[in-house]
Amino acid sequence: MNKINGLIAAPFTPMDSRGEVVFEKIPDYVRLLENNKVVGAFVNGSTGEGVSLSQKEKMQITEEWVKAASEKKELKIINLIGGTSYKECIENAKHSEECGADAIAMLAPYYFKPGSGGQLAEFCAKVAEAVPTVPFYFYHIPVLSGCFVSMYDFLQEASGMIPNLAGIKYTHEDFMDFLTCIHFADGKYDMLWGRDENLLSALVLGARGGVGSTFNYAAPLYYQLIDAFDNGDLEKARKLQQQSIDMIRLLGKYGGIATGKAYMRYIGFECGEFRLPVKNMSNEAYKQFEKDVEALQIQELFSTL
Repeated sequence: MNKINGLIAAPFTPMDSRGEVVFEKIPDYVRLLENNKVVGAFVNGSTGEGVSLSQKEKMQITEEWVKAASEKKELKIINLIGGTSYKECIENAKHSEECGADAIAMLAPYYFKPGSGGQLAEFCAKVAEAVPTVPFYFYHIPVLSGCFVSMYDFLQEASGMIPNLAGIKYTHEDFMDFLTCIHFADGKYDMLWGRDENLLSALVLGARGGVGSTFNYAAPLYYQLIDAFDNGDLEKARKLQQQSIDMIRLLGKYGGIATGKAYMRYIGFECGEFRLPVKNMSNEAYKQFEKDVEALQIQELFSTL
């Protein structure tokens, strides 16, 4: 299993005014990401409203992304298959395999939560063994899943239970744990960083791939940041990371995750709104949001259609 080097976007799910998925926009979405050198799409995740979608919708979204990406075969598709019912996760995992997804990812159970790395590994193994040839990632996002099991503890158990374990999408701020996971088993596992606002810190520790929502609309910013870091220009890398932070601060100012779809609208790719209970931006608020984005003076760092 090869490690992924570069930016992996966590795509938004395009919706119409009635909150129905617009599957027809996915081929254009694939072209948007490819045009901006994004190397993968992490579909049905938090940004994609996976927990707000029906089982049927998630399956069709997976099908459409794999089909649209198969023309050039440049964009890797990682499908988040769930995390509460391992029976449902197995169903999604097998469907992902049939569709031709490049990998699958799985959340921790977020209602009945595992209390140890062993329990979590055992739960994941139930699913991974159903598709033994498909690379399997664990999606660590304790702020939303409520599962704060150490990923080092998880790897110690999972490495002996899950032969097709590829790595972890790590969306948490525990840099000590993250670095230990990078070094685990001589660097065997693909550690994908999941916090766009401190990507630079993760690069210092050895990360080479990241999964993020802002990569949908600001991929050039992060590729310039990575290039600056690789070339030893830390001053420029820090400046770009601060510009990323300034951009991300507007998400909080305008209500949270749904502001990401406002950024997509800003670059010219309409994705509609988030489903309830997520709060969406009013048209009046969007006008002020546009002014705030203009004030950032980073237009040349946004993705282009």
